[in-house]
Amino acid sequence: MRHAKVPAAALVFALAGCAAQPLAPPAQLAAPAAAASEAAPDTMRWLYGSGEGAAASIQAFRALADYVEQAVKTPPTPRVSVAMGLGKQVEQAVACDTRPTAVVFDVDETLLLNLGYEYWQSATGSSYSSSIWDEWERTGSAAVAPAPGAVTALKRIRAAGVTVVFNTNRNAANDAGTIAALKAAGLGDAVHGETLFLKGDDAMGSAKDGRRATIAAKYCVLALAGDNLGDFSDRLNDRDLTPAARRELVARGPLAALWGNGWFILPNPVYGASIAGDIDDVFPESARWMPRETRNEGK
Repeated sequence: MRHAKVPAAALVFALAGCAAQPLAPPAQLAAPAAAASEAAPDTMRWLYGSGEGAAASIQAFRALADYVEQAVKTPPTPRVSVAMGLGKQVEQAVACDTRPTAVVFDVDETLLLNLGYEYWQSATGSSYSSSIWDEWERTGSAAVAPAPGAVTALKRIRAAGVTVVFNTNRNAANDAGTIAALKAAGLGDAVHGETLFLKGDDAMGSAKDGRRATIAAKYCVLALAGDNLGDFSDRLNDRDLTPAARRELVARGPLAALWGNGWFILPNPVYGASIAGDIDDVFPESARWMPRETRNEGK
């Protein structure tokens, strides 16, 4: 999920909200050779370049494909979709009667790695630009890659007779570019309004609950996969949730039971609500420690 496009109810993200930059011709988006030798940001090195990042992605996709294959063999009775954040209770499942089965995926940094766009940001030191991102959606299909494990997982899911559905905050006006990027990455074909749902398909902007409701009316959804909590429920991106409250909500109680059991999260330390929070937000007061010499400095 490209989180510069989340709803107003979401957190203010560290890499979003900057003033739009003028579009540059494609030939000017490449940085000078000297800039390419500089260190990439740690988060990008981990997600796009590390073995650990690839291993975590493969692990998640293998678990997802295993889960879907088992769900096809032994469907629940009564037949219900996985919890999709549509009811007053986020964990509430959705009755699906005789609808065909599907798995719903976010796209950006879930199935598709936006290497070209993130290269431009890293090599030029640029912040997020909505105008450049719009150009990327339209023209960047030659510079993407599938997330490790994604192609194999989608093949297994489709072989089990389950439809792959994409629900992304890429713009509806750029549907052709998104379809081209998915195909270029080996993730298969998509049809806007049938297996591809985009920002602008309804009046809810970047909020996904409305699109999830549309998908739930067409399919019996076995699983959801994304890199941000908003890929599972808009409630989880609400502004009134502090980082600690959000972590508590998803790590304890009913929602904790969904991870790996219908909900599958992919790692993304590069952008989004997951990187929000200052030191006091991240480290609880009960778990703060300093070495002795540091504690005595003020004496």
